[in-house]
Amino acid sequence: MAPTEQLNRLHTHDLELGTTDAVQKHITRNVVPPRRVSQRRLDFEHRRPRWVRECIAEATGVFMYVLPGIGAIASFTVNATNPVGSTAFGSLFSIGFAFALGIAFAIITCAPTSGGHFSPAVTICLCIWQGFPLKKVPHYILSQLFGGFIAALVLMGIYHQQLEEMKEVLLAAGKPLVANGAPASVLCSFPNPGQSMGYVFMTEFFCDCFVGLIIWACLDPANPFVSPSLAPLLIGLAYGAMAWAFGANTLTMNMARDFGPRVVAAIFYGREAFSYMNYAAIGIFTSIPATLISSAFYEFVMRDSLSVIGTGHAVHADGDEALVRHITRTTTVEGMEERSGEYKS
Repeated sequence: MAPTEQLNRLHTHDLELGTTDAVQKHITRNVVPPRRVSQRRLDFEHRRPRWVRECIAEATGVFMYVLPGIGAIASFTVNATNPVGSTAFGSLFSIGFAFALGIAFAIITCAPTSGGHFSPAVTICLCIWQGFPLKKVPHYILSQLFGGFIAALVLMGIYHQQLEEMKEVLLAAGKPLVANGAPASVLCSFPNPGQSMGYVFMTEFFCDCFVGLIIWACLDPANPFVSPSLAPLLIGLAYGAMAWAFGANTLTMNMARDFGPRVVAAIFYGREAFSYMNYAAIGIFTSIPATLISSAFYEFVMRDSLSVIGTGHAVHADGDEALVRHITRTTTVEGMEERSGEYKS
C-alpha cells in the first residue's frame, strides 16, 4: 500500500484489518437486476380510467384516516366501565394520535394517485385557489364521504359484540344510545348536554381554521421548512394537536370524517344521530367555511408568488418577458423611481 494511502486512512480513521485488501479482489458482487415490467401490465395500467383511480384513492385515504381514529374512540368508549380502567384502553391523547397517524398514512399511501385531499373543504379550496378542475370536485367529495362510510361499517363489524353489550346495558338502564359516551359516539361526535351550540361552533371553526392554515403552508412549494416527505407528518400533527387541545369540547374537523360515520350511526342507533341537540350541521359543514377563510388568509397575506415562480412550480401568466418587466419595475433603482413618480402624480 502506498504511503500516501496509509496516511489517508490514518487521517480518516479508516482502520486496516489486514484481510480487507487481500479479500476485496476475490469478492463477487451479486447485483440484483431490475424487475421486468411486462407489456401486458403497461397496457392494463394505461387502460385504467384516471378519474376512477383518483376516486378510489380518495375513498381509500379517508378510510385509512377515519378507521384508526374511530377505532381508538371505540376502544376507549366500550371499556369505560372496565374494572381495569378506561385509561388502560385509551385516552384523548391516543385518539388524537390515532387520527394523526391515520392522516399521515393516508397521504403517504394515496396522495401520489389523487393528490391527497381527503376532505371536501380541501377539495373546494384547491378548486378556488389552485386551479383544481371543477368537474372533479363532485367525484372527489362523494368518494371521500364513501370512504368514511365504509370505515364506520368496518368498525361496527369489528366492535359488534362489545357495542351490542354496551347497548343492552344502556337500554336496561333507560339511557340513550345517541349521546356523548353512548355507542353512537364511537362513530361521530356529539356535544355534552350542557354545551352551547354557539360555543361548540366557535371551537370547531377556529380548530378548522388552524388545520387549514397548516395544510396551506405545507402545500406552498416556496416554503423552505416543509419538504414533500415531511408534509404528511406535519398535517397529521396539526389534526392531532387540535384533538389533544380541544377534543374534549366536541370536534370533527372534516366533513368526510363526520358525515359517513353519522349515516352509519343513524342506521344502527336511529335518526337522532342527525337531530341530537341540532349539532350535526356544525360537525358536517363548519370545516368548509373555516378552511376557505384560512386558505384565503394564506393566499392573500402569506403567499409569495414570486418565490413560487423561482422554485419552478409556477410561471407568469403573460410569459417570461412580463416577469422580467415586473422584477425590473419592483427591484431596480430605476423601477422604484418610476413607481415613486407614479404615486406622486
